[in-house]
Amino acid sequence: MARTRARARRSAAAAAVVALLAAACGSGGADGGEGRTLDVWIMQGTHPDATAYFDDVARQFREETGARVDVEFVPWADAHDKFVTAIAGNTMPDVAEVGTTWTLEFAGAGALMDVSDRVGSTDAYVPSLTEAGTLDGGLYGVPWYAGVRSVLYRTDVFDELGLEQPTTWAELRETAIEISERRDDMTAFPVPGDAVYQMLPFVWGSGGDIATSSGPTWTSGLDGAQAREGLSFYTDLALQDGVSSTGAATWMETDLQDEFISGDVAMMVAGSWTPKAILEANPDLEGRIGAFPVPGPDGGLSPSFLGGSHLSVFNSADDPDLAWSYVELLTNDENARRWSQATTYFPGKQEQLQPYTSSDDPLVQPFAEQMSEAGRGLPATENFGKVQGDMVLQAMLQDILNEEASVEEATARAAEQVEQTLNEGA
Repeated sequence: MARTRARARRSAAAAAVVALLAAACGSGGADGGEGRTLDVWIMQGTHPDATAYFDDVARQFREETGARVDVEFVPWADAHDKFVTAIAGNTMPDVAEVGTTWTLEFAGAGALMDVSDRVGSTDAYVPSLTEAGTLDGGLYGVPWYAGVRSVLYRTDVFDELGLEQPTTWAELRETAIEISERRDDMTAFPVPGDAVYQMLPFVWGSGGDIATSSGPTWTSGLDGAQAREGLSFYTDLALQDGVSSTGAATWMETDLQDEFISGDVAMMVAGSWTPKAILEANPDLEGRIGAFPVPGPDGGLSPSFLGGSHLSVFNSADDPDLAWSYVELLTNDENARRWSQATTYFPGKQEQLQPYTSSDDPLVQPFAEQMSEAGRGLPATENFGKVQGDMVLQAMLQDILNEEASVEEATARAAEQVEQTLNEGA
């Protein structure tokens, strides 16, 4: 019943928005956009030459439809609040890039169009990305691109010490300990307290969950035995094995990258976009870094957070058909290839991802393999953004690393907060 009421609220909200522009809907389309202008929001900073790229896409779009495109670049730091304000004031764009962790929040507010019928089968896309855009059976975000985290390491340090890439958690621990003992000038494997995506492979790899749903009710698995086992392994690398540094307890992901660039880190969980940034900042590391997927406890791979962007059509779009045509253009094979080449992010379609999984580039293939075989999304609910906003997982991790709470105490508190937040309105 709760899910039915939630769907009804979303449908009513969407209908109210669409009614304002009902006469215009469907009157244009891919072959009838002459004289129209499509308003598009794109996040700023992902593409190094975004203006030229989107100018070219706009040229393609005008040739195909006759319509112009007005692209506004929005800084990531301002984007969420800008979306919320636009939704409240009915000043939304026609199409926008939406972070995968925001899509369900905006869909739940009735702002996004269900594109299930236009997409048809979702089998063409990376599953965790479609899951992140799906609410009550409707698809509200088309997977565009994503990044994933694997392990980045100094190949020269491994060669110097005669080390191999770890394939299990035990080997990962042993490798980190050996580096720590033999290279006291480096942090062997930092455990950053303000970077929860580095933590999640160990929660998920042990079989734990942040939260799972049964009908409308969400139950957190953070206080379960499996999640606690993975979290204990991860935090013990710092607290018991000493392969991290005390200062890392407050590090964000940017701090990890900076320390690696400075030559002070031997091995770390890092994003697929990181190697390019590292080499640009420190060209001396060229040929001295490599990557491997996050190993599973006893082999295989541990799941890693797969995050990126959807393309969403807003319910206020003057012409949904025209808006959809733009989404199709941005995600076609050629434009997706150009985008991935420039940004180092991977495309959201399985077929477009395949060349990267078979690449012989040691800084590309391991990440693509991780994304294809062991990428995972966050709990697919519109309320999870509140969990992130309250920094529940960061508080849990930092309490453990600062020895202000045991794993049992910290996970029990976090699980209670997660359940309370995710079940609001149920």
